[in-house]
Amino acid sequence: MDKSNSIDDLQLVKLKLNQTPWLICCLCAAWCDTCQMYRRNFEVVQSHHPEKCFAWLDIEDHADLIEDIDIENFPTILIQHDNKILFFGTMLPDASLVDRLIISLEDRVKDNNASDIPPTIQSSFGNPNWDLRQTLSTL
Repeated sequence: MDKSNSIDDLQLVKLKLNQTPWLICCLCAAWCDTCQMYRRNFEVVQSHHPEKCFAWLDIEDHADLIEDIDIENFPTILIQHDNKILFFGTMLPDASLVDRLIISLEDRVKDNNASDIPPTIQSSFGNPNWDLRQTLSTL
């Protein structure tokens, strides 16, 4: 894979964040076989949305970035527009679901102000004020 498109190089992710309000992140673990199989499909979704920032975050390698967020199931997907989390939850390992969700949220943001869209967040994740975009920007 071309290093300039790497979704796990957090410095490249940080640069891309300066170019777009969208952050789509998969939170996974290196030991998870499902995550390893899912990654290639997640990268295909990235190719469908080159104007958005995609990230792959290993929850053990980057435990300092996820603070007290409790990730128990994989893949866990975060979709954030500016500082608003629009979706944060576990999904079936079917990348087409993420692709359709991104398109749906993008349409809703075009039709409404993102701040008016109620977030879909699974309650078990912990800190409701967590902001991955802000955390990554401080690296």
